[in-house]
Amino acid sequence: MATLTKEEAKKIIDKVLAFSKADEMSVALNGSRTGNIRYARNSVSTSGESTDLSLAITAVYGKRSGTATINEFDDKSLEKTVRRAEEIARLAPENPEYMPMLGPQTYIDTKTFAESTANIDPDFRAKAAFDSIEPCSKKNLTAAGYMEDSSGFSAIGNSKGLFAYNKSTSVDFSITVRTADGLGSGYAIRDFNDVSKLSTKQATEIAMQKALASSSAKALEPGKYTVILEPAASIDLLQNMMRSMDARNADEGRSFLSKKGGGIRLGEKLFDERVNIYSDPTNLEIPKAGFSGDGRPQEKISWIENGVVKNLTYSRFWADKKGVKATPPPSGFIMAGGTESLADLIKSTEKGILVTRFWYIRAVDPQTLLYTGLTRDGTFYIEKGQIKFPIKNFRFNESPIIMLNNLEAMGVPSRIGGSLVPPLKIRDFTFSSLSDAV
Repeated sequence: MATLTKEEAKKIIDKVLAFSKADEMSVALNGSRTGNIRYARNSVSTSGESTDLSLAITAVYGKRSGTATINEFDDKSLEKTVRRAEEIARLAPENPEYMPMLGPQTYIDTKTFAESTANIDPDFRAKAAFDSIEPCSKKNLTAAGYMEDSSGFSAIGNSKGLFAYNKSTSVDFSITVRTADGLGSGYAIRDFNDVSKLSTKQATEIAMQKALASSSAKALEPGKYTVILEPAASIDLLQNMMRSMDARNADEGRSFLSKKGGGIRLGEKLFDERVNIYSDPTNLEIPKAGFSGDGRPQEKISWIENGVVKNLTYSRFWADKKGVKATPPPSGFIMAGGTESLADLIKSTEKGILVTRFWYIRAVDPQTLLYTGLTRDGTFYIEKGQIKFPIKNFRFNESPIIMLNNLEAMGVPSRIGGSLVPPLKIRDFTFSSLSDAV
């Protein structure tokens, strides 16, 4: 019962709304089946599967709202939860920024569900883990990995006639491989809606190569270097930037998009002209639901075009205040890239550093988007178009704003963390100190 059909979900939501005595009421119904397998030291440590079905009811009186949740679906329990939400709403303080609920909306159709992923069973997970562990064991390497798969649905409805439904699947896999002496480490990560695109063996082989190649790391002096950031390295900085494109923060002077003295930098060229970032829920590589959590439709939106900031995200309250369209934040983004492979970017580099990924990233200054963090799991020195030797990890201090102004080249985008991001070649990337992390 974890995944209800559109008709089944609507029947429950309509029943809940029929119990309502509030001025407005909204309902969110979600269900999922989630499975996982985890291994470390070349041995499976945990594996399991769970199902969940839950309902959240929000009642509104004027500008007072209250929410109650339940996972029982008989009529008596549903009505009791409606009454509880209404009671909480009457006791709640007024929300001065409350916006009336939306009426019926039109949503685009997206392909977020794959039967292959929904059919994953314990045998499939065991085989996926075996395909990762076996090659590591044969080469005296140690694997630690995790795969999680899920299938489910989300449905929302309200007393004004809005209804939305989406069924989706996902599979996430990550693998870290260490050499026997613990001095070499490699990493790979994959995520898809369709598990038929996932090869745990192929991803593990990449991590194995990095682990074997990184075991005799040499120290380089900190400083500014040309870097090639694999998508697993650049995604965190880019995601942080995209999450910071909120119009209210910019208007109130708390953002990199705020102008000194007032105003926002919408329409300004802030990045290299080759930078183009947009979101598209219909993209077949990273399909997303056609609606946001509050029922606003998701659509294709250009956020940065030829280096120019074209759109910001707006809450419904702030959009109403400013008299503009209420644009919800995207659940994933696409950064257009080039046609070169990662190998091509390496070949074109006279001197530089290849970074597999970053970790332990922390914000330093929100108004410049300055971040600090560490490289990890395979960092290599490049000279005359070839990887020469592994190097010790660095701490970096860098802003994606500066990074995207020092862009030299981009490769073919690949899916990472629910987005599409190319490998990036960046000049003058700042490494501030060495790290003993492997």
